[in-house]
Amino acid sequence: MMKTYTITESKAQLSALVQQVMETGEAVVIGRNGRPMVQLIPYQANTTVNRIGGFAGRVQMSDDFDTWDTEESQALGLE
Repeated sequence: MMKTYTITESKAQLSALVQQVMETGEAVVIGRNGRPMVQLIPYQANTTVNRIGGFAGRVQMSDDFDTWDTEESQALGLE
């Protein structure tokens, strides 16, 4: 069962709460005036890598993607 601590309690016991979360893997809730505000959970490293060029070779554009048709040209006042 998840235990809820007040902000004052959590400030005084932060090291112990962090250790508890790390050992048990269970989240701890910190609240104010009887309302949950935040949750202390174990850190999980992001395993996905976002890199520039990640879609290289997987995206295709038609040869005429930048060609205006008559309707578009008229709408823009180009004709």
